[in-house]
This record gives sequence, C-alpha cells and structure tokens, in this order.
Amino acid sequence: MPSDATPDPGVEALVFGQRMKMLRNRRGMSRTVLGGLLDKSPSWVKQVERGILHTPSLSMVLRIAEALRVRDLAELVGCQPIPTELFIGPGHQRLPKVREAINRFPVSSDRQAPTTAYLRSRLTRAWSVRHSSPNHREVIGEFLPELIRDAQLAVRQADTAADRRAAHAVLAEVYGLSQFFLSYQPDSALLWRVCERGLVAAQESEHPHAIGVAAWLAAQAHRDSGHFDAADAITHETIRFLTPLLPEADTEVFAIAGALQFEAGYTAARRGDTAVAWSYWDKARALADRLPPTYFHPITSFSDAIMGAHAVTVAVELHAGGESVRQAEAAASVSIPSRPRRARHRIEEARGYQLDGQPDAALATLEKAFNSAPETIRYNGYARRIVLEESESKSPARRRRAAELAVKIGVLTG
Repeated sequence: MPSDATPDPGVEALVFGQRMKMLRNRRGMSRTVLGGLLDKSPSWVKQVERGILHTPSLSMVLRIAEALRVRDLAELVGCQPIPTELFIGPGHQRLPKVREAINRFPVSSDRQAPTTAYLRSRLTRAWSVRHSSPNHREVIGEFLPELIRDAQLAVRQADTAADRRAAHAVLAEVYGLSQFFLSYQPDSALLWRVCERGLVAAQESEHPHAIGVAAWLAAQAHRDSGHFDAADAITHETIRFLTPLLPEADTEVFAIAGALQFEAGYTAARRGDTAVAWSYWDKARALADRLPPTYFHPITSFSDAIMGAHAVTVAVELHAGGESVRQAEAAASVSIPSRPRRARHRIEEARGYQLDGQPDAALATLEKAFNSAPETIRYNGYARRIVLEESESKSPARRRRAAELAVKIGVLTG
C-alpha cells in the first residue's frame, strides 16, 4: 500500500495520525487548510498523520477536534468510546417534549386552529423573551411544543391559498425558533429534520422574508457540519433571489438580505479566504448602514449594532488574533440588546484573546459571557474548549479560575 494511502480501519487499530487523516479526508479538507486552521504548516499535518510526530498535546488535540468538527474524541484518539460532548452541549430537560411535538404526525383534529395573527403574536413574544432571558432554551422550550402543533394545524385548516401561504410563513418561523433551541444539543438528526421542514414551509409561503430566514438557518447548519459548499450554495442562491426585491423591500427583508451577506463572509472566513470574507462583511455593513439606527432583526440579530461583533467573528475564524482583539476593542462601546447574542459575542472575543496569547483576558471574557447568558456558554463548544485548555495551564491561578468556570458551565463537576 502506498505510504500516503488512507488506511483500512478494519486491518488494525488506528493510531492518532491515521485517525486524523481519515477524518480530514472525510471532511474533504486539504492538509493546507487544516494546517491553516491550526496555525501549523501542511508539512506538520503530514508528519502527524504519518506518525513521524507523536500525538500532540491536549490543547492541540482539542483544536484538531474543533477544526474537523469531531463530536466524540474517541473518533480522533481511539481507545474505548468516551462520550465527550465537546462541541455539543448537554441535552436540555425540555428536549424530549420538543422532540415529541416535532415527531408527531397528526392527520386529523377536532380542534380549531388559532389564527395566523394570533400565532404570529405568540412568536413575537417568544423571540422577545428569548432575547431577554439568560436561559433562553428554557423559555422557548416551554413555548415550542404547543406552538409547533398549532402552527401545523393552521396550515392543515387553511381555507384559501393566501391563508395557506400565510400559515406556512408562520410555520417556517416556528421551525426556525425550534432550530435555535436544538442547536448544539445531542440530536443532530432532529435539528436537520426541523431545518429541512423550515425550508419547505418557507418555499410554500412564497414570502421573501420567510425564505431568507430559512436559508440563513440552513446555511448555518451546513457550515457547522463542515459542508461549506452546501452553505455557500444556499446563501448565494438566496442572495440572488432577494437582491432584485430590495429597492421595494420592507425593513425585515432588507435585514435578512444583510444577514445572508454576512453568512457568506462567515463561511469564507471558515475556509480561510480572507479577501472574500471581508468583502462580504463590507456588503453586509453597507446594508446595515441603511437600516434604522435602533433596528434589531428579531431572529438573526442583524443590525447596525451587530456589525462590530460580526467583524470579531470574521477575524477569529481567520485565526487573526491581533485583528480579533482590535475589532473587539472597536466594538466595545456598542450595546447588543439580546442577552444570548451578547454572550455569543463575548465568546468570540474570548477566542480572539486566546489566539492573541492573552489567556487571562479570554477567561475574564468568558466569565462575562456566563453572567450575560449562562445557557449560551454551556452549549458553546469554543468556550468549553478554551476552559478545558486553560484548566491545564502552568499558572496555578489560571488553572483555578478555569476550573471554577468549568464547574459553572458543566464541563467539570464540583
């Protein structure tokens, strides 16, 4: 067998380098791309894969797992199965009831469906509570089961084509809310089912905003699964669909178009394409500038205020530590009204500080994220990775600080 061939996992137990190579090939990722994500050379990746270099340190193993989107570390390191949930948070206590509502297949009902206007008012309330709550999965998990059933019922009982389209628009948004609840929970099949149903409902609605939101969510799901081409295909197609509508569009359609421009930049940054990533950020910035100053999109958070946070994300995904910190400092004076989105921004800042060699600042920023929205950081793999890495720091004070935060977010038991 050629020395560069992919090993047969059935021949013998795979060593770390072989597993890394197999997982990299499964992602369709070159050594150059993986090395770039790890701040290492393609030659370093090749030497690890061939066993010339020994298994890296824990912190590097965690970075490799992040880059390859490994869910269970046993896939990468071998040994007995060790369910780690590094990049998936714990299952929420309300997950079983949400899952049951999604999986039901009601074909008849003796109950009258609520009006779409009433359903939309409930959705508006759900989004508002989500943004204001430190534990947003708890509150939307309480709303979702009945909201899913009622929205499905509204579609089935619609009397006219116009009523059915309106009901489908609501149903698509309910599935979007469900996707926020399900993200980073241990049921990826359920998340994909909701994502696909949301796309179908949005297309049936023929409503530009519903289509844009469903596409925005689907692109995120594909990108987080490592399917960058699929994410780009959805994002770019939807941008082409929305662009001719913008001269006459309302604020929500305008905002979702801006959110999709940023998503295209986000995916480019994950690929390591600096020029394309910042080009799309600029396009999103131009659309955000045309929104009312206090406007905040209720689903995507797209707004003038969020663009600073988006700049931090682009810099972090490009592994530019100094630029990440510079962008974080530039965005420091801007207030993000959503607690979970503000916590997510703090996590991105923490990633930037760690990239820039400032681990104490990274931990301090993660503590701010926890104070803003504890549930957000508990389900965030990047935050969990930073905390685990710093729990092995050579600094006793940093180890203690990281361990305390690890207990708070559920990575370690107290």
